[in-house]
Amino acid sequence: MSVLILGLLLFLGQHSIRIFAEDWRKARIEKMGEKGWKSAYSVVSIIGLVLVIWGYGIARREPVVLWSPPAWAPHLAAVLTLVAFILFPAAHAPGNHFKALVKHPMVIGVALWAFAHLLANGTLNAVVLFGAFLVWALVDFAAARRRDRAEGVVYPSGTLSRDVMPVVAGVIAWIVFAFFLHGWLIGVKPMG
Repeated sequence: MSVLILGLLLFLGQHSIRIFAEDWRKARIEKMGEKGWKSAYSVVSIIGLVLVIWGYGIARREPVVLWSPPAWAPHLAAVLTLVAFILFPAAHAPGNHFKALVKHPMVIGVALWAFAHLLANGTLNAVVLFGAFLVWALVDFAAARRRDRAEGVVYPSGTLSRDVMPVVAGVIAWIVFAFFLHGWLIGVKPMG
């Protein structure tokens, strides 16, 4: 579990700098340059992600069961992750209703993904992993909305034609991941 926790500290810590240390972040970008900052940020994030994946795999070998998820939980988790997969590309597609409605669709997508996995898993390692991501996403969303209000950010209303790309991309990515890659990469086949 210690490798998982170290990975979470690195990965989510790196992704929390803007939440808790915006002035420090700006000073580092000014000193290192944008490319230097992004390079260092990426290296720390990749190391953290590798440790999260490795640590979760280690912790799965001897799971500590906290509860047995109800039979309906995987079905609800599938629906929630489908929505999350649509919200991820919506964050990068301008002028869509998802961004107009939730303002920060990727962070909401992470929260839905984490919550879905908490519903469908009752082990300590799952609570640590997905609970950490859920808490981070909620804190990040609140911080991002505060920044939006402070900076006067207004999100344009979306158009139906701009909704198509995130929906199609999200559904295709979800199908590929849920039916094929999840079992191969994670060792669990959520769709049987």
